[in-house]
Amino acid sequence: MTKNKNIEHSNQKRILSLLPFVVFLGLFLGTGIALTLQGVEFAFYQLPASIAIIPAIFIAIYLGKDSIEKQINIFISGAGHPNIITMCIIYILAGAFATVAKSTGSVDASVQLGLALFPDYLILPGIFLVAAFLSTAMGTSMGTIAAIAPIALGFIESTHLDAGLVAGCLISGAIFGDNLSIISDTTIAATRSQGAHMKDKFKVNFKFALPAALVCIVIFSFLGTTVPHELSTDAAIIGLLPYIVILILALVGINVFIVLSAGIFLAAAIGMFTNDYQLSAWIQDINAGFASMQDILILSLFIGGLSALISHQGGLTALTHAVESFARKLNPNNNKRAAGLGIASLAFCCNFFTASNTVSIIVTGEAAKRLATDGDLSPAHSSSLLDIFACINQGLLPYGAQALLLAATLSISPLDVVAHAFYPMILFFVASFSFWHITKK
Repeated sequence: MTKNKNIEHSNQKRILSLLPFVVFLGLFLGTGIALTLQGVEFAFYQLPASIAIIPAIFIAIYLGKDSIEKQINIFISGAGHPNIITMCIIYILAGAFATVAKSTGSVDASVQLGLALFPDYLILPGIFLVAAFLSTAMGTSMGTIAAIAPIALGFIESTHLDAGLVAGCLISGAIFGDNLSIISDTTIAATRSQGAHMKDKFKVNFKFALPAALVCIVIFSFLGTTVPHELSTDAAIIGLLPYIVILILALVGINVFIVLSAGIFLAAAIGMFTNDYQLSAWIQDINAGFASMQDILILSLFIGGLSALISHQGGLTALTHAVESFARKLNPNNNKRAAGLGIASLAFCCNFFTASNTVSIIVTGEAAKRLATDGDLSPAHSSSLLDIFACINQGLLPYGAQALLLAATLSISPLDVVAHAFYPMILFFVASFSFWHITKK
């Protein structure tokens, strides 16, 4: 009894280490909601997330038992994690490409062709399908958003489409591909941690993803507006070349850094050839693009460091144990259903605190496999649930990398992005209902 009480007390202390994230969300969301109710314009910009997270970092350091120097080193190590630095570089390259492409006319050219390719009443479903295809081919939602967001910005400015809806189309398609692609890091992490074959996981995953995608397309079709279009001159069409090159390079698997860099150089070259675009203007645009991503770059570094502190203090481990125990108690007479509920909850909850679907899958992989084994759940189903619910949560996080990048590029609130992310919302219900049905005794 004493031993069990000590374990329970230890878990409670570890759960307390999750408090900083609660404080961060409370400050950021609470301030934005309160100011919105007061009628303040751009309410969620009044307290930037990069500022709201600072008190949370101090609380995390205060809760730690190690020396301040060691905790700061842990924070810096987390902020400097390769995944975080990779995202930051993508941010600044995407910002530079978006700015250069806009200045050189590539955005306008891409809008003209995009409007010509799709019927004038199916622009939004078209954006979703393009994002879904590219993300599935590339295996990365961030790379997809970085490539397409500047094009989406052109749609918004030229057609007066609702920026939130366009962002919802983009993040929905990007999450679809990230979750389903066989070369996605989330898919690889999920299958390896569960010992599943890639093709088996894909088959199970596809049964959940396809119905959700079809429903999503219908919704975007009804929400879209008619956008009359005309294709402009041949000279303007040359501006499409940077996007064509980016899509081709991305599809053949070239590193996203090289893809975006190529886009920056090519857009500038075309601008110099067609619009007398000057070298000095190019340098200034690149610098402006870098600066436009300052807030999300800082926030990403802070989230990486805060996640490292919380993980070191045992918060994620305690969360995993708590969810696992809850799932077993909730369905004691249906082991498969209990296992599925536990795996889905683990991935969803852990991603809430890490803001990285890949990291959350890695963190919860061992516990998920244990649940699957005890509940006689196949590796294909466990890996699919792990991947699906981590990606669902990632698509709905206003402080997730995808929402932040879209918000910065389209100049809207990240909450406006996730409020229109219909695909992860629909996938949540489709996957939950489907799994509940197939595990029915």
